[in-house]
Amino acid sequence: MMKNYFFALSLGLGGVLLATEGAHAQQPSCAERTAVVDRLQQQYGETRQSIGLGQNNAVVEMFASSATGTWTILVTLPSGMSCLVASGESWERLAEDLPAQGNDA
Repeated sequence: MMKNYFFALSLGLGGVLLATEGAHAQQPSCAERTAVVDRLQQQYGETRQSIGLGQNNAVVEMFASSATGTWTILVTLPSGMSCLVASGESWERLAEDLPAQGNDA
């Protein structure tokens, strides 16, 4: 069951990476977390902007650079392997209030 999950996860991540034209298209899709984070910081000036916990204890992080405008979403599995899920340009930090409850906007 777990093997099927990781196979499906890798196929899904591969599909997203192929479909997304990002600023980091030349990078491999998965590597050890420290290597990925170092490259994001050194080559693109990106630092971690947010973090969350996904299914099966996968850590989801968003890295971005206000100087270059690039951004990357990274998923790290409990094994320490990190995979790029999406990346792009024109990132901006927003400080918006949430819509009023009951308002769909």
